[in-house]
Amino acid sequence: MDERGKIERDEPLAGHLGGTPGERPESLPDVGAEPATTGEPPAGHLGGTPGEQREPLAGDVGARSSELEVPPGRAAAASVDEAGVRSAGRATHAPGGLLSGIFGDALAEFFGTLCLIAFGDGVVAVAVAALNQSGRGANNFLSAGDWLLITWGWALAVTFGVYVAGGVTGAHINPAVTLAFTLRGDSPWSKLPIYWLAQVAGAFVGAALVLLVYHDAISSFENAKHVGHAGTFGIFATSPAPYFNGGWFGPLVDQIVGTAFLLIFVAALGDRRNLAPKSNLTPLLVGLAVAAIGMSYGPNAGYAINPARDFGPRLLAFVAGWGDSAFPGVNGYFWIPIVGPLIGGAVGIFAYEFLIRRVLVARGVLEATD
Repeated sequence: MDERGKIERDEPLAGHLGGTPGERPESLPDVGAEPATTGEPPAGHLGGTPGEQREPLAGDVGARSSELEVPPGRAAAASVDEAGVRSAGRATHAPGGLLSGIFGDALAEFFGTLCLIAFGDGVVAVAVAALNQSGRGANNFLSAGDWLLITWGWALAVTFGVYVAGGVTGAHINPAVTLAFTLRGDSPWSKLPIYWLAQVAGAFVGAALVLLVYHDAISSFENAKHVGHAGTFGIFATSPAPYFNGGWFGPLVDQIVGTAFLLIFVAALGDRRNLAPKSNLTPLLVGLAVAAIGMSYGPNAGYAINPARDFGPRLLAFVAGWGDSAFPGVNGYFWIPIVGPLIGGAVGIFAYEFLIRRVLVARGVLEATD
């Protein structure tokens, strides 16, 4: 895809959208230990560092977990997953410390976005250069088969990224998701620049990994096709279709619409008054939403729908020698995959809030309890 996340409140947060505030579950005692009083974590809570609520997951479903105290002096404990199921585990370090705060959040956003780009840009590298030069046979790039390869590859990339970081921050892995839920009050403004920086850095490193793995295939393709770097830039970042004739309005609208649909779907998945699924299914469903967006709107401008997904790899390409193809890009395109998704994310989250969630609240629909 040219891609996105999960959500949950920092103070009062419910999955990706709506819910009751609460605290994160702490470790469970061993079997037979007496549980402490339970609390009500926010919808979509996946668990994590004791005493600190994590951010919402891109498409978080919000299953409630019980909050139980760990008996003093016990490092070994069981854990509770997002569905409230206890599983055996052993603490690797005492609660608290550097990783329990914003630094740990930043690491999760960094690594989740890295995984997103490593698989997403990786599948584009396969479609553009690797299959073509491997002797294994491939259709022409952008044929129907290759486009499906790319859309499904990006869908799985999003799914994996959300699974990786979901238990720590909720796996925004997309600045548009972070901004949307910050505007809605689900996350504090103080975290926004840190998340954005971590997401862009993760995307940069993920793209660097793809370049490292596919450097030979890319060089072989460029030499065989006599296209130079201009013919392989699409591996890393997005460009508008020629039928826009250099205009900016059409691609900008495309990015706004695509990202708005992403946030609408993510918000629905996190709304416990709606048909929210179990939390462990949410990443897969978010991936399916990204696949649908790619199939429906992708050819227009590569469906970045994620500023970090485009800007991080674009920056890597610029540093690695792609030059003007990266910045300023085709007809100065570089700013559109940044601004468009940020606008679209806000439009999507508030569209769901006013057109669906408030209707459910007005009708007295109660939040699901399991």
